[in-house]
Amino acid sequence: MQVMIFGATGMVGQGVLRECLSDNAIDRVLAVGRNHTSQNHSKLTELIVSDFNQLPEYPEQLTGFDACFFCLGVSAFGMSEAEYHRITHDLTMTIVEPLLKFNPNLTFIFLSGTGADNPKQMWARVKRITEQTLLQLPFKSVHIFRPAFIQPLYGIKSRTLLYRFMYAVLGPLYPVWKMLFPDYVTTTEKVGRAMIHVAKSGEGRLIHENRDINRLSEN
Repeated sequence: MQVMIFGATGMVGQGVLRECLSDNAIDRVLAVGRNHTSQNHSKLTELIVSDFNQLPEYPEQLTGFDACFFCLGVSAFGMSEAEYHRITHDLTMTIVEPLLKFNPNLTFIFLSGTGADNPKQMWARVKRITEQTLLQLPFKSVHIFRPAFIQPLYGIKSRTLLYRFMYAVLGPLYPVWKMLFPDYVTTTEKVGRAMIHVAKSGEGRLIHENRDINRLSEN
């Protein structure tokens, strides 16, 4: 299986990349982004682009894939709804258009978040619109992942200072959160394993909540 990852330098993307590189069923991983992953592996190739509008110029590099793990994302903190919509929805659609053209049988897996169906939250409204748009596209299958609290493992760190602080404070309490709220905590490893599982076997158009992610990671 050949897969591509967008956002492989982010916290979740790093976890997904790690699991892909260690999975024997995956033969090739393409990381697409503005920065190098700093990883060195025989399976891994990287496509560095300064502007995602340039993706239609790379048909050879972006053709022949079975799945796309879309882990790009930014914090909505301090953003207007219009700005967050531009980055979260519009940029995603800019990327998706050439991928669909080059890989019509692609399984597309989108990282969203718990609470994305809450219209009272700005970030959730934008994520929900993005989810609904993706679910209507003619990919082979579309899977929406909505994790809650994600514990980074294996030295992985968020690139967002606020999140790094949050994980530094809450991370040591992960065993407690897991015991008290098992449906609302997961790990970068579990998210990666669950994404790979649906890439291998998943069809249809599905939304996976945090509890589903944990269950899928065990398969």
